[in-house]
Amino acid sequence: MPLLTIDNLSVDFFSGKETTNAVKNISFNVDRGDVVGIVGESGSGKTVTSLSILQLLPSPPAQYSSGRILFSEGGNNIEDLLTKGHKELQHIRGNKIAMIFQEPMSSLNPVFSCGHQVTEAILAHKTVSNNQARQQTIDWFSKVKLSEPDKIFHRYPHQLSGGQKQRVMIAMAMSCNPSLLICDEPTTALDVTVQKTILKLIRELQQEQNMGVIFITHDLGVVAEVADKVVVMYNGEIVEQNSVKEIFDRPQHPYTKALLACRPVNHQRGERLPVVSDFFEKVEKVGVRGHERVSKPEITSDRMIRGGKEQQFRPGEPVARPPALIEVQNLSVWFPSKKNFFGKTLEFVKAVDDVSFEVLKGETLGLVGESGSGKTTLGRALLRLIDPVSGKIIYNDEDITAKKRDQLKPLRKDIQIVFQDPYSSLNPRITIGSAIAEPMQVHKIFPGGHQRKKKVIELLEKVDLRPGHFNRYPHEFSGGQRQRIVIARALALNPSFLVCDESVSALDVSVQAQVLNLLNDLKKEFGFTIIFISHDLAVVRYISDRIMVMNNGRIEESGDADDIYFNPQTEYTKTLVASIPKGKIA
Repeated sequence: MPLLTIDNLSVDFFSGKETTNAVKNISFNVDRGDVVGIVGESGSGKTVTSLSILQLLPSPPAQYSSGRILFSEGGNNIEDLLTKGHKELQHIRGNKIAMIFQEPMSSLNPVFSCGHQVTEAILAHKTVSNNQARQQTIDWFSKVKLSEPDKIFHRYPHQLSGGQKQRVMIAMAMSCNPSLLICDEPTTALDVTVQKTILKLIRELQQEQNMGVIFITHDLGVVAEVADKVVVMYNGEIVEQNSVKEIFDRPQHPYTKALLACRPVNHQRGERLPVVSDFFEKVEKVGVRGHERVSKPEITSDRMIRGGKEQQFRPGEPVARPPALIEVQNLSVWFPSKKNFFGKTLEFVKAVDDVSFEVLKGETLGLVGESGSGKTTLGRALLRLIDPVSGKIIYNDEDITAKKRDQLKPLRKDIQIVFQDPYSSLNPRITIGSAIAEPMQVHKIFPGGHQRKKKVIELLEKVDLRPGHFNRYPHEFSGGQRQRIVIARALALNPSFLVCDESVSALDVSVQAQVLNLLNDLKKEFGFTIIFISHDLAVVRYISDRIMVMNNGRIEESGDADDIYFNPQTEYTKTLVASIPKGKIA
C-alpha cells in the first residue's frame, strides 16, 4: 500500500453562481522513501492539491466534488483524509503529515521567537517536558545547519535572512518525524546558492527519516535536483507523470516540452525563448532542446556579438565602442548599524563599498549576486532613490550626485525602474490605465487626457495586453500580466535608461520567458539601456551583454556574459554557476 494515494480527486470553488474547477479527477501515489515532484504554472492546481491533503482549503468556497485521499503508514490501517473531522486532522497535521509553505515570513508568527514556535509544535504532538521540547528544537536547528542554534532559538523571524527562516520552517515540519512532508515552492524566491543548500538538506532529511515527500514547484530544473518521480499539472489536470529521467529524456505532452524548453539556461544569449502557446499551436514546428545545456558560441575573427545582435567587421578593423551612458566612480553607500546613547553612529553596514564601472549606451548590463550583496542598493543609488556617502554618478556627462532632490525631476523622466514585486508597486485603488498615464500627467507629456489615453492603449498593446484592460484594477491580473503593466508604465516617458530589479525572479518559467522576450523586443524598438539585477546567473547570462558580479558591496568580477558564465574566474562566481539547477539527467 502506498504511503499516500490520491484517487480521482476533484476540487471546485463556488463564488455566487460561478464554479471554478480547480482540480479535475487527478490520481497519483507517493511511496515511503520517494520524492514526487508536482510541476506546473500558477493556476495549474498544484497548491490546491497539496492543501487538499490536509484539508486546509476554506469550505466554503472550496468543495471536494469527488475522489479519495488515502493515507497509510503501514499494515491494514488506511485512512481517507477527506472523511476526517477537525480533531482527527489536528492529530495528523504536523505529526504524521507536515508542510513547508512557500513564504516563511508569512508562515511564522512575528510576535513569537523562532524557538518558541517550533517548541509549541513539539508539545502539541509529543508527551515531553518543556525542557525536552526546547532541547529537541535546538537539536533540529543544528540538523538543518543553522549556525548558533542556541541564539536562533531566541531570535524573531524578522531578525533572520530568507534562507534562515526557511530552515526554521523545515525544522518545525520535521520536529515530529512525519511520514509525509509536503514542500510548497520552498525555494522560489531564494538565492541559487541558498536554494541548492535547502534542496540538499531536504533530500538528506528525507533519506535519513525514510519519508515520502511531495515537492511542488514551477521549475523543472529544481525537480531534477530533488525528485524521483514527476507529476505535471496543467489547468487542473495531470497531463503527464513518470520518472524524472523519462520526463527529461522523453517528454510526451506539449506542455511538458514547453516547460523544459522555455528555461533561459537552454538557450543562446538573445535567442527568442519559446512559450507554452508555441507548443500547443505548432507542436510539430517547435524544436525542443529539452534538458541539454547550451555550449559557448564561437566568436570568429570576422564577427562579434553586441547588444544581442551579431555584427560583421573586417579582420584588423577596430570595433566601434559605444559611448558610456553612465560612469560610476568610487561609489559608496553606507547605512548606520549601531549608535551610542547620544545618537552618534559607531558602526556602518557598507552596502556598496568603493564601486567603479560604466554602462555603455544601448547595452544590457547584468548585475548578479546573492541577497545582501548590494546590487539593489546600487541600482537605487544610480536613480538617486538612495543618496551615496561618497563617489560620483555621471549620467550623460553630467554629475547627478551633485544635484539636489528638487533638481532631479528631468532625470526621473529619463531613468525608470521596474521593481521586483509589481503588485506592491501598483496602487490597488486606481486602474492600470490611470497608473500608466500618471507619469505622463506629472511630466506634462501630451496636453489632454484623450491623447494620454491613446498612448496608454498603445503601450498596453506593445506589452501584449488588450485596450479593454485599461479600466481594470491590479488585482484582476496575473503576476506576469502585472509585471508587463509595470514595464508599460516605466516606458510611458520614453526613458533612455531602465533598471530592472529582480523583475522576473518570482514568475513561472513560461511567464518569465514572455517577459524576457518582451524586454528584448522593446529594447530593439526603443533603444534604451538596461541594468538587469537578479540573483539568477542563468537568466542574467541570457539577457545581458556584460555581467557584473557583486559580493559584500564590492565587484567580484565583470566581463562578457558568456565569459563570466562559462569561464568564471573567482571562487564566488564559480559557486553561483555551480548552484544553478541545470535540469540535466546524468
